[in-house]
Amino acid sequence: MAGGAGERFWPRSRRAHPKPLLRVFGRSTLLDAALAHARRFAGPERVWIVCTEENAAAIRKASGLSRSRLLIEPRGRNTAMAVGFAAARIAAHDPDAVLAMLPADHVIPDASAFAAALRRGARAAQDGALVTLGIEPTRPETGYGYIRPGAPASRAHPGLRRVRRFLEKPSAAVARRLLRAGGHLWNAGIFVWTAASILEEIEVCAPDLARALAPLRATPTREAIARAYRRAPSLAIDVAVLERSKRVWTLPVGFRWSDVGTWASLAEELGVTPRRSRVVAGDALFEAAPGNLVWADDRPIALLGVEGLAVVDAGDAVLIARLDRSADVRCIVRALKARGLRNLV
Repeated sequence: MAGGAGERFWPRSRRAHPKPLLRVFGRSTLLDAALAHARRFAGPERVWIVCTEENAAAIRKASGLSRSRLLIEPRGRNTAMAVGFAAARIAAHDPDAVLAMLPADHVIPDASAFAAALRRGARAAQDGALVTLGIEPTRPETGYGYIRPGAPASRAHPGLRRVRRFLEKPSAAVARRLLRAGGHLWNAGIFVWTAASILEEIEVCAPDLARALAPLRATPTREAIARAYRRAPSLAIDVAVLERSKRVWTLPVGFRWSDVGTWASLAEELGVTPRRSRVVAGDALFEAAPGNLVWADDRPIALLGVEGLAVVDAGDAVLIARLDRSADVRCIVRALKARGLRNLV
C-alpha cells in the first residue's frame, strides 16, 4: 500500500515524491525494503502495489513491477478502499489467494522474523481469520492505535489471540497507563487474510464500501474505477471492518518495528539521543547542539546551542521543528494548501 501522502515527512515527502521513495537509511528507499519483505513472503511474481495516479509512473519505475501489477487509485479514499480494490482485483485471478497487506513505508530490520510471522498469519487466514500483527509496545506512544488481545484464538494456531477491542490513538496519559498495565499491543497496520474472507467481511461490516467495489470484481475500465472511488466512503480498514468483525485475530510479535511516521520516529531509528545528533544526508555542523536530526540539501547546516530539533532542508523549503512536535507537521501542509502554495506540497 503506497498511496499515503506522508504529510508528516514534509518538506521531503511531497505529492510528486512521496515518503516510500525517500532514502532515509542509505541507498535503499522505504519502498525497496517493503518490496523485499513482500517478495520473501509471496515470491517475485505475486507482488502488487496500490498507489495514486499521480505517483504511478515513479512507483512503477522504482519497483520494477509490470503495469498489470499496479492498482492505481484515481483519488485517495483511505485504506479500506485500497484493501478492497486489491482484494477484488486479486480475487478475479485467484479467489483463494492469501493476501499480506504491507504499508510501503515501515521499517522492520529482522526480515526473517517478519517473514515467519506472515507465514503464521497466512496459515490462520486459510482457516478464515482476519489477522493483524500486534507489536509489543516499548514506549507510551500516542501516534499508534492499540489492540487489546482476548482469549487464545485456536489450538491449531498457538500464539494467536482473538481481538477484544481496538483503541484509537490515545492521549499521553492514557498511553502511559496502557504501557504500565501491559496486555496491549501496537496496531501495526499489517494484515493477513484471504481475498475471499476480507471481501465477505466488507459485505457484512461496510455495505456502502461493498457496493462501490462491486463493479471492480470483473476487469474494470478506468471510468468504472473512477466511479467506484467517487462512491466509496473514505474510511480506514480498521474502522470500516476490523472493529466490527468477529473474525479478527492478532499475532503478537516482538521484533523491532517502526512506521517512521514522524521526524521524531526517524530520529529514534537513526540513534538520536539527548546527547547525540544525527545527519540523514548532506553536511551539518553541531556546536553545543545535541539531540538533533538534520537533513541538509545543497548547503551545509550549522546548529549552535539548540537541542531536540528536526532541521530538514528540501531546497525550496526548510522545516525547523521540535522533535516532540513533529507529529504536527501536517498542520504546516494544511496551511500551505490554504495559502494556495500547492507547489510546496
